[in-house]
Amino acid sequence: MRLDKFLSDMGFGTRSYLKQMIRQKQVCVNQKVVVDAGYQVDENHDVVTFQDEVITYQKYVYFMLNKPAGVISATQSNQMTVLDLIHEPYKDLFPCGRLDKDTQGLLLITNDGPLAHDLLSPKKHVEKEYYVETLKPIDENTIQKIAQGIVIDQGEQCLPAQLIHVQDNHCHIILHEGKYHQIKRMFLACNNEVTFLKRLRMKNLVLDENLKPGEYRCLTVQEIADLQNNLG
Repeated sequence: MRLDKFLSDMGFGTRSYLKQMIRQKQVCVNQKVVVDAGYQVDENHDVVTFQDEVITYQKYVYFMLNKPAGVISATQSNQMTVLDLIHEPYKDLFPCGRLDKDTQGLLLITNDGPLAHDLLSPKKHVEKEYYVETLKPIDENTIQKIAQGIVIDQGEQCLPAQLIHVQDNHCHIILHEGKYHQIKRMFLACNNEVTFLKRLRMKNLVLDENLKPGEYRCLTVQEIADLQNNLG
């Protein structure tokens, strides 16, 4: 890998800026000054320092965000996006899937396109669990319709889903797909209305209760492995 690409991938600036820094002898590889931006480094074994800071190369990074209401799940917008909450230098970050603007909770932020593709693929049926509050009490008829695979507006068929921990006007719901505004549309089809929605889990990744809305943290090695397992 080119030295300037290595540094750029790790968020140390643009390629043009880094070429200038390299020419100014600000970069070492294995304790030797390198002035050629095209110098080939082994990202897994070479020790690269930029202005005396040792840089560990990470191809992919993973952050768990507790998305607050009022923020857009997008990479660019004229409104605040989830990426505006992630103060990290890494390039090409994006949200893995979307939560509605008024929906809160778990959102994976990463640059791992292959993993995101697998997690979001309709063929994989990856579980997603939400906490839901509704305007009216949730009746047995609603539970049965959703469990059987409810037909929502415009005749769109949903896969069977599961309502658990049902109590009066709140519950948890487990989906195996991700249609547009799906949970809201499912309850509307049952003559009810969602008043609060929060994602708690995606596959084995559970929202960290210590994260306040708008806060994030890196995933642990075990959490990353759990996401990657059994997606083939």
